[in-house]
Amino acid sequence: MRCKLFILSLLALALTQPAAAQGTAVTPDAADVVSSDAPQLKGGHSIHGGVPFLEQLQKRDSILIADQLLYGVNLNKVESGTQYAFPQLSDSTARGVMFLSPWTFDTLKVYKAKKDRPLSYDIKVSTVLTAFDEGEYRLGELPVARLTADGVVDTLMFDSVRFKVMTMPVDTTSFQPHDIKDIIRYPLTAAEVLPWVGLFYLVVLLVIASVCLVKMHRRKLAEGPERRDPAHIVALRKLDGYRGDKLWAPEKQKQFYSGVTDVLREYIASRYEIGAMEMTTNEIFREMKPKFADEPADRKALLKDLENLFETADYVKFAKHTASEQENAAVLPLAVRFVTQTYQDELNADAGEAAADDASMPPEPEAVQPEEKTKDDNDRFAPVPDDAAGGKPENRKEDE
Repeated sequence: MRCKLFILSLLALALTQPAAAQGTAVTPDAADVVSSDAPQLKGGHSIHGGVPFLEQLQKRDSILIADQLLYGVNLNKVESGTQYAFPQLSDSTARGVMFLSPWTFDTLKVYKAKKDRPLSYDIKVSTVLTAFDEGEYRLGELPVARLTADGVVDTLMFDSVRFKVMTMPVDTTSFQPHDIKDIIRYPLTAAEVLPWVGLFYLVVLLVIASVCLVKMHRRKLAEGPERRDPAHIVALRKLDGYRGDKLWAPEKQKQFYSGVTDVLREYIASRYEIGAMEMTTNEIFREMKPKFADEPADRKALLKDLENLFETADYVKFAKHTASEQENAAVLPLAVRFVTQTYQDELNADAGEAAADDASMPPEPEAVQPEEKTKDDNDRFAPVPDDAAGGKPENRKEDE
């Protein structure tokens, strides 16, 4: 143990001698050189480490006041297990130089272990410094202690570095202070104006559309609810469109039967409140037969004929059946007869209900006419003149 302490003290003395001579380095502690559990030291000697680098972080051709510089060394092919101790940095390390960061270690490259060499690394050790006064500065030799994996202690001595800090020259004879300049106003370009123009027109279109919608809504409210034609009128009008088209030709029968049955489905859905548009033929007439249960025989026969028409239409549409000319000629008359007769039954039922309502209401009392006054009545109630009563009251008293 005493041997270790003696060797460490010698190493510390060797590190302090160049620092004292240069005036640019700080003596490191012995604990920074090797750890307390380091192996037995075999000795040591000074080795030239090379030239450290000094790079500008702001790339320019000269160093100005407050420019930051990157200062450090490159350690190439450092074997795994090797330890280094760098001197402590402070503002007194070099007069006028300020160190802005501690030593930073960066691994640049890794060399894999082989039979003839162990695992090794390329390491970059650096710090950032600056100066706030112009002049020439000198960083002395940089001593770095190295402890190898087998316990050998060496001192790597890196060369000193000089650099010059300059300032911006100011001609005091011709220098004139100027006032603060106004903000530069660049001219507007089309790329800047077009979006605002487009936004303006978009807002105008939205306003116009809103006004038109409000007017249309008010017009609809003023006109009242839209008047819809009765179901039988709509059905007869559509059926009339198939009357002269000759659509029962073999190549057009599918279109003809589809159109006629669709019109009848719409009429049945509106007249009997059945979802005929989504039903099959069997479902439609299963719902229709109870409604015709109390109808006379001719109405039931009409419903049966209509069912046969729907079945023929299904054969034409889905089974590629070709209907005869007699069947085609009977389609429209049957559809028109079904619409007109069912609608006429509805009108008769409404008329019967109205007559029943009128019969159940009590008769209204007859208005009493005022009696006309006759001429005798007028004479009876006419006022009596003074002459007819014997003259004025004064005259009658005088006569008495």
